[in-house]
Amino acid sequence: MDVVRFFRLLRNSVSPGYLKSHVVLQQLATFVRRFHGVHVGSLPPERIRNFGIIAHVDHGKSTLADRLLESTGVIDPNISNQQVLDRLPVERERGITVKAQTATMFYQMQRGGMFMMNLIDTPGHVDFSYEVSRSLAACQGVLLVVDGQQGVQAQTVANFLLASEAGLTVIPVINKIDLSHADIPKVTEQMRNAFGFNEADIIQVSAKIGTGIPQLLPAIVERVPSPPGIPSASLRMLLFDSWFNHYKGVVCLVAIVDGCVSKGDVVQSAHTGLSYEVAEVGILQTKEVKSYSLHTGQVGYMMMGMKNVKDAFIGDTFHHAGTQITPLPGFTRAKPMVFAGVFPMDSNDFPYLRTAVDKLALNDSSVSVYPDSSVALGQGWRLGFLGLLHMDVFRQRLEEEYDASVIVTSPSVSYKAILRTGEEVVILTPSQFPARHTVEKYLEPVVLGTLVCPLEYLGKMLNLSESRRGMQQEMLYLDETRVLLKYIMPLSEVVLDFYDAVKSESSGYASFDYEDFGFQPASLVKVDLLLNQNPVDALAVVVHEDKAFAMAKTLCEKLKNVIHRVKALRKNVTAKCYGGDITRKMKLLRKQKEGKLRLKVINNVELSKEAFVRIIRK
Repeated sequence: MDVVRFFRLLRNSVSPGYLKSHVVLQQLATFVRRFHGVHVGSLPPERIRNFGIIAHVDHGKSTLADRLLESTGVIDPNISNQQVLDRLPVERERGITVKAQTATMFYQMQRGGMFMMNLIDTPGHVDFSYEVSRSLAACQGVLLVVDGQQGVQAQTVANFLLASEAGLTVIPVINKIDLSHADIPKVTEQMRNAFGFNEADIIQVSAKIGTGIPQLLPAIVERVPSPPGIPSASLRMLLFDSWFNHYKGVVCLVAIVDGCVSKGDVVQSAHTGLSYEVAEVGILQTKEVKSYSLHTGQVGYMMMGMKNVKDAFIGDTFHHAGTQITPLPGFTRAKPMVFAGVFPMDSNDFPYLRTAVDKLALNDSSVSVYPDSSVALGQGWRLGFLGLLHMDVFRQRLEEEYDASVIVTSPSVSYKAILRTGEEVVILTPSQFPARHTVEKYLEPVVLGTLVCPLEYLGKMLNLSESRRGMQQEMLYLDETRVLLKYIMPLSEVVLDFYDAVKSESSGYASFDYEDFGFQPASLVKVDLLLNQNPVDALAVVVHEDKAFAMAKTLCEKLKNVIHRVKALRKNVTAKCYGGDITRKMKLLRKQKEGKLRLKVINNVELSKEAFVRIIRK
């Protein structure tokens, strides 16, 4: 059965815009899967649509992606289809998306022919905004999804700005219209006030039950522009994501901007100058689907025998070896907001952990890696993250995907110091903190925070923001019940527990997002903890002068609870032995010695590694 005959039969068997039964949909799914063996180059760029789904966390992005995959036959309709594109264990456990995922769909317009649609499901939490920005580089449009009950939130605004700055077409979508408490007119008004959408352009859907999906797919085809590349030009493809396969090496996710790449081609990196032979190319659905080639406008994966994970530079341009091209702009490297030390629980595991960190950093290019060492904790790394959730997810992935046992130190931010000599130094760890008499001024990082809350919690949000040394910049009423606040505040006041405080003070109804806003002068001090009158580098912190005493008191109280009492004399383990064989006494002494080796000895005070972990994790 050819394509034209199949879809003529399908059109005659269903009412306009709606699938008549699951049987017909399954027939469509079976047919679409035959495209696995079809040369995808038969579709010109005019019949390709690359789009992403962006939204605040928990507004239904992944569920909407499930319904789109079902409606285009990529997966069979099944009640068990939940977060199909969320493949990491940490995503399943937490119920959030932390890694953008791509899926290729084929959609037959009733009067427009066949279209290839490349969908990218993006994270919703602020800590993974770099993942969103990279994914949008492979798109020409986005679906901006807003919960019909919760309305416009902080990350909704941030994601809209990302899409607008990238010049993408934005299709507004109100989701969860089936909820009894959904207020569609109010949310529509919020979207008009915040983003300037026309009410007629807003599409209403229920991703849970599939309402509105038949209207959404044609809107994507009609509103999202086709990729602007030139098929006859020399190959240029953008590397915008990668991961490590234990059997095949580095797998690169690429967007073909110009030209075509096929299996067996020799391609070259514009960043490193290294050349590789393409071993496999294909598209991504729920799994990798091999294809002979990838053409202009298409998004797919590529394997080329790359073994060194550091050679896969995110934002790199690949081209045919021997051709002269203008490299693509690439990406601005993510700027870490939060830093933490990562050390192996057992120092003998350092080589294995180094490999695990390198491979995981390949899959998450927003993580910055710097070598570090500590007298108490040994060799490790100083890692930079985009936020606390990002840090916690990275730790969990190390433990679950690589079976690594690690210690993660308390998060901190990077400071700067202008020395009296005029030199500017960056302070990543307390050990790098310069003495006050050598410094002209200290600088701390600040962020521009966006806070959206119901009007009844406005007073609490104002008090909370000002207690964190925030300076109000803007107040905007989205409607008669919700208000948007913008504050400039120190990053150190935000990263630890500000997000939790916002949720607590607003009973969970407020949302918060932030972006980098540079540095400002601040009175900073270094707090050293002394054990037996000597400082311990692993427990030192840099804080604002106003909070130094409270911080020092808190840490001392923690130490009091975890440190063992220091006795004047060693316990005499042989006191109970009255004569007998000397080997018995030697056995008791050896046992005592082995116990001593399990402790970290700091300045003659015994502090176990478990004690360090308890202090750090609090």
